[in-house]
Amino acid sequence: MTQSLLLDGVILGGFALVFVLIFRRFGLGATLGYLVAGAVVGPQVLHLVGDAESKMGIAELGITLLLFIVGLELNPTRLWALKKEIFGLGLLQVGLCGIAVTGVVWLASHAGSPQHFSGAAALVLGLPLALSSTAQVLPMLQSAGRLRTPFGERAFSILLFQDLSIVPLITLVTVLSRNPADAGGPPGWLLFLYTVGAVAGLVAAGRFLLRPLFRIIGNLGEREMFVFAALFTVIGAAAIMESLGLSTALGAFVAGVMLADSPYRHELEADVEPFRSILLGLFFLAVGMMLDLHAIAERPFFVIGMALALIATKALIIFGIGMLFKMKWRSALALGLLLSQGGEFGFVLFAQAQHAFLIAPEAASLFGAIVTLSMATTPFLMMITSRIRAEPIVAGERDGPTADGANALIVGYGRFGQTVAQMLIAQGVPVTLIDTDIEMIDIASEFGAKVYYGDGTRMDLLRQAGAGEAELILFCMDGDQISADLVKGVKEAFPHASIYVRAYDRRAVIKLKGAPLDGVVREVLESAVKMGRMALKSIGVDEAEIDRTEDLYRSKDKERLRAQVAAGDIRAARDTIITQDERESALPEDEESVEGPR
Repeated sequence: MTQSLLLDGVILGGFALVFVLIFRRFGLGATLGYLVAGAVVGPQVLHLVGDAESKMGIAELGITLLLFIVGLELNPTRLWALKKEIFGLGLLQVGLCGIAVTGVVWLASHAGSPQHFSGAAALVLGLPLALSSTAQVLPMLQSAGRLRTPFGERAFSILLFQDLSIVPLITLVTVLSRNPADAGGPPGWLLFLYTVGAVAGLVAAGRFLLRPLFRIIGNLGEREMFVFAALFTVIGAAAIMESLGLSTALGAFVAGVMLADSPYRHELEADVEPFRSILLGLFFLAVGMMLDLHAIAERPFFVIGMALALIATKALIIFGIGMLFKMKWRSALALGLLLSQGGEFGFVLFAQAQHAFLIAPEAASLFGAIVTLSMATTPFLMMITSRIRAEPIVAGERDGPTADGANALIVGYGRFGQTVAQMLIAQGVPVTLIDTDIEMIDIASEFGAKVYYGDGTRMDLLRQAGAGEAELILFCMDGDQISADLVKGVKEAFPHASIYVRAYDRRAVIKLKGAPLDGVVREVLESAVKMGRMALKSIGVDEAEIDRTEDLYRSKDKERLRAQVAAGDIRAARDTIITQDERESALPEDEESVEGPR
């Protein structure tokens, strides 16, 4: 069994790498590459890997992790601000698209199709088709940097309501069921109470259990425990919801929201993101493996026609809803195309309908192929959307200093970083603050500063913290923690950001030789020079003489530092150090000043 799993992993990974690289090369996106790779290795073509259903069960954790990460993006206050979009825009989309697509399914089955669907069958097929692919749309919005724009928030609001609608849709299937075994299932009102109770329980657990837990782990400084605790949080929340027959993704989302305004948000995002990416890739591979090519081959015109009708119907209705909510027509059209595909929850609801004896297995397979085909068109629709140029991302659409998308990212919020941050904030520059000192983070919060927990030298955490959008990245940590290789990596990853580093001493500056820095500051230089000036003034040296002394010191210090960096040796240019013996010759009595940098 172990050998079989390993072999399946090698085959799936190999084909996924090849097809994703090819499809990305031609600008068609990774999702389509995964779908095609899954179809090729699956039972319909090469039959190299089987049992797609079991792999789908594991891969659905990817959707759960995705919703957890999205929850981390939205603190409760921001989520409450979106209530109009969630329960207005989302409700209209699910309701109108569900009714319209149900009508399309019923008409299509009675217009030349050998398989006629009853009204109940058309309803349990049409309503799931109204749902879009969260697993496909949200990563696209994230990678494009549009998730936190008005356009992205509307798309997210619709997707969130779609996830919330899973409970009433499952309830509807249960009510219409022709399977006597379903008679003992919980009624809809009880499922609603389960949902409210589970959400309330997760909120309480987030406040009274999770935050203290992550505080303890943060004090220990064990990154592995952070990863473990993050995965435990997601899986635990999902398991609670699953045990109640509710949406696992909804549970993970609530857990994420409860931690969104905690100082551990960026660290959690960075730790969970790799698992999310891998499992979502496996999810789309499993979807491709489950694609019933025989159903498409037997009824190609029906499958292709229904997929196109689904896309056109949903795009048109969402466009109209967007216009009703006073979106610009370009943005409304882009939103319609973005959400026009079928979604992964359709597979779940089709299986429920089949279990309820409302549709035949052949119909579930046929409409599963329609959903998959519609998902495969999304990369092409996104190419059209990019030409439409929906709402651009502008600085005015971003949050203030405590949000992602800030103009400046400050790593290290000690005595040095606090001064830098306050100067930037005083000029209205939005900043994101990161540190690993739990005690300092707690104290900073008492003074109104929002500092996130995390290791700011990790590239994945910098990316999660918004370095890709920042204009400034400032490393203000204590000690000698920044190397030239790290700075080079940061510059390669975020080429548009200016990078500044606080250096502990001359040795730290020498270590940064060749680094693509916009500035490096020795942490005690200016304060030491200022104290020297104060000392000279206190013993009666006049201001002009003090200025000449400072100029001399700065000139020689700069000369020596330049030589030390070039040689890579702290002992270089020792003769430039000002000593007692050379004082008379170094500082002439005439009024001619010695030039040097200030």
